[in-house]
Amino acid sequence: MQEYIQSIREFLKFEAAGGILLMGASALALVVANSPLSGFYQAFLDLPVAVQVGALSLDKPLLLWINDGLMAVFFLLIGLELKREMMTGELRSRDQILLPAVAAAGGFAVPAAIYVWINWDHGNALNGWAIPAATDIAFALGVLALLGKRVPLGLKVFLTSVAIFDDLAAIVTIAVFYTADLSWSSLALAAVFGVALLILNRRGVTSRAAYVLVGIALWVCVLKSGVHATVAGICVGLAIPFTDPRDPENSPAGETEHELHPWVAYAILPLFAFANAGVDFSGVGLDGLLHPVPLGIALGLFIGKQVGVFGAVLLVVKTGLARLPQGADLGLMYGVALLTGIGFTMSLFIGTLAFEHGDFDYAAGVRLGVFLGSMLAALAGYAFIRLRLRRLGST
Repeated sequence: MQEYIQSIREFLKFEAAGGILLMGASALALVVANSPLSGFYQAFLDLPVAVQVGALSLDKPLLLWINDGLMAVFFLLIGLELKREMMTGELRSRDQILLPAVAAAGGFAVPAAIYVWINWDHGNALNGWAIPAATDIAFALGVLALLGKRVPLGLKVFLTSVAIFDDLAAIVTIAVFYTADLSWSSLALAAVFGVALLILNRRGVTSRAAYVLVGIALWVCVLKSGVHATVAGICVGLAIPFTDPRDPENSPAGETEHELHPWVAYAILPLFAFANAGVDFSGVGLDGLLHPVPLGIALGLFIGKQVGVFGAVLLVVKTGLARLPQGADLGLMYGVALLTGIGFTMSLFIGTLAFEHGDFDYAAGVRLGVFLGSMLAALAGYAFIRLRLRRLGST
């Protein structure tokens, strides 16, 4: 048990440091996008990158390689984390699953409802309903880490578990609602490689190279099929085996998860934030802030998340269906509910998918709404938890 607690601490340490780096990358993107260097910033994102093997060619701007390629690695890590938590961690029993699962459901539904309500009469804008429903776990844990060791470990584990369910909901949403016209031949071939991953798992194959090679083929097929390519990442993550649930660290899945953490936390997510968080504020006035798209996103993240998550926690705890995490009280849980409104990475990612088709451009509005909502949630959550910890420390 002590080794498992230590592995959680190491994981949270990675995510917290990555969250702080995310803040820096996002701030840098904002500075560059609103400086004389904005032209170079856009040229960097539009840089053409091509890979060709025989007749198969992938030719995309750098921004799409980051969003379609590197983010698939992030979702691979999510798949590994989800599998570990279900087998040996905080999601292995009904009692442990219920509280974060219901909290995540509330935190997904209420922000989406607020966005839809604000954008009901604005046609294409409704495509962005899922943008404020996402939580950026790295950024949220980074803010929580700024509060030091006084924060109960149970609170961090709860926030992590909510974010895992949140990410799972985002994956389903991407696959079902944000999929372009399907190529059935590519989808059929993707299914073949998906079955190949399942066979490797069932036969107890422990070579990670085998899963990576099949996973790359699956990624290409999913990318060509019209389904977003990050779905391939979650499939590979779930397929890589834990050979011994009693010792998850010394297994292909555990080793892969451990090795990917620093790359995702210190490179992939900050690069994604830098590529997607550059909001050009030139010419943005009060009318821009009050446009239904940024307004719906900002209010969904800041108001919807705290209402949805904390309301669900209150309902489940008061009815006796679940208990609060060890060391936490309702005040601290409300502070964490505020932090779930930090949407940055996942909200920006869903935003790139929501409006990528059609003759309308809400990119600036999406970034503005995500930035405002996430910053309000981060500042309010940090201040509230800090005050609550100080009060608990004086009693």
